[in-house]
Amino acid sequence: MKDKERVEKPKPEAKEPVEESLPRLRRREFLKQAVITTGVVGASAYGVLAPPRWPGSLRDPDGELGKPKERLIRLPEKGYLPEARGNVLGIVHGTNMEAMVRGAIDAIGGIRRFIHKGDIVVIKPNVAFERPPALGATTNPELLKVLIRIVLEGGASEVRVADNPIESPESCFARSGIQRAVDEATGKIYIPSQTDFQILHVPGAKLIEKWPFFWTPFLGANKVIGVAPVKDHNLCGASMTTKNWYGLLGGRRNQFHQDIHTIITDLALMMRPTFVLLDGSRVLFQSGPTGGSLDDVRPGNTIVAATDSIAADSFGWDELLRRKSKERPEYLSKGEALKLGTSQWKSVPHKRIQLG
Repeated sequence: MKDKERVEKPKPEAKEPVEESLPRLRRREFLKQAVITTGVVGASAYGVLAPPRWPGSLRDPDGELGKPKERLIRLPEKGYLPEARGNVLGIVHGTNMEAMVRGAIDAIGGIRRFIHKGDIVVIKPNVAFERPPALGATTNPELLKVLIRIVLEGGASEVRVADNPIESPESCFARSGIQRAVDEATGKIYIPSQTDFQILHVPGAKLIEKWPFFWTPFLGANKVIGVAPVKDHNLCGASMTTKNWYGLLGGRRNQFHQDIHTIITDLALMMRPTFVLLDGSRVLFQSGPTGGSLDDVRPGNTIVAATDSIAADSFGWDELLRRKSKERPEYLSKGEALKLGTSQWKSVPHKRIQLG
């Protein structure tokens, strides 16, 4: 009866082992065998045998040993910015494209401040849509042609023109006039393909900390110039030099439209160019960013060269889109808060020129 009445104590729950790879005895045998078979070859430079790393053990808690690592690329930590000195903005009004582009660049120090002999230069225009130049949805091809020639005069050995258009790349480059302009100026166009993208690491970015980036044109390049038209934008208010870098992203980038000001701020963090040109030769003041009617476009007759994209875009908002009475887009203040530029363009050194 006593045996029948005896109540067995519940067994303690088995704890999950910290190391799940091999039993202790087998591990001891393995280590002995390792010492025998490896001998001097298995020892370190100090004559001590390095213990093996066991998947799932304290030495490899996540079981990552042997797992292929994601290949990440990085742009230069300080970007492609020149030494800070002289004018930040060069603003030129006129009707002669070559004179305006040269005057704007000269106003911020001249092309030889930025480009040196042997440089490989990437120029990023806006070629997002299959539109003719007159509709103002893409970079003015005449501006681009002049810029390429000036950069080559500065000593560049190669000028690469790259964009990842929203619509068919070949059609966009052709219809926008960019293909012909680059050919005439002896630049080289990079049309994106799937193999041209790598995962870019942008420390501090909210949405694109690790994201596919149009990498091939940047291989070996040491200078970067952005050239963007002044456009109305139905989501963020305006598309200018900062949002222009959106065209270097791959993947499902349309999802970022849900948080448009954050992605543009990320772009300012991602790309710190040598300088930018704000193309105000014509202004798409409504129905942006695609446009589609000449009624949406007015003459701007202005080119701005800048080493501060936030300042350039603030000028474009105030003076070219003529919205100084309205609150500026949120991405400008977000970028300023991260010390990526200033939205108070009047406060930075600048030079304004009116051509005859």
